[in-house]
Amino acid sequence: MKIPVDIRFRNVDPPAQAEEWVREMVIGLEKFHTRIMRCRVMVELPHLHHAQGNPYHVRIDLTVPGKEIVIKHQPTLYSALRQTDTIEESKSREVAAGHKDLYVALSDAFRVACRRLQDHVRLRRGQTKSHEPPPQGRVSKLFPDRGFGFLETSDGREIYFHERSVLHEGFGRLEVGSAVTFVEEEGENGPQASTVRLTGKRRASAGKSAGHSVRA
Repeated sequence: MKIPVDIRFRNVDPPAQAEEWVREMVIGLEKFHTRIMRCRVMVELPHLHHAQGNPYHVRIDLTVPGKEIVIKHQPTLYSALRQTDTIEESKSREVAAGHKDLYVALSDAFRVACRRLQDHVRLRRGQTKSHEPPPQGRVSKLFPDRGFGFLETSDGREIYFHERSVLHEGFGRLEVGSAVTFVEEEGENGPQASTVRLTGKRRASAGKSAGHSVRA
């Protein structure tokens, strides 16, 4: 099945092969869902971005029967450090040095899309196992006075959580770097975490992220 693909770039001067990369990655999604009806990919380079980490933001909108799946991927320095394999793959494809960040951002976003499609198919088939351990993450940003924060997942994404989503009234015990388990669900503005459970103390390596927290 040939999936209709709408590819757009904002504030980006893409290389000639960029659309080819996207179309190849879209074809790869069919391994995880055979009834993708439409795919829209937006790649943006914000005017203001952090000096470190991958600057590209990628949004993928997938239409499957009965559902719209939206992936909003904003790569962080943490996720970039985990992408050695993707960088090596870009080298093997002779991706120009100036375009490696774009290739890595696209690859990482489509990797998340594959996982989201797999989760959707499992849920539709009723194959989600009750004994399967919940995903793990860590608190990356915390706003105690406003009652919410963000978790960094094992694949480098940041997702929102509200204080009411923290079990056993544990929001007050959280700090940047706290290890947690959670359940990811689709909220009005994209993925969010529910059933957040504190599982460990702050990791020693998380001190570098402390500047992102806002403590009362």
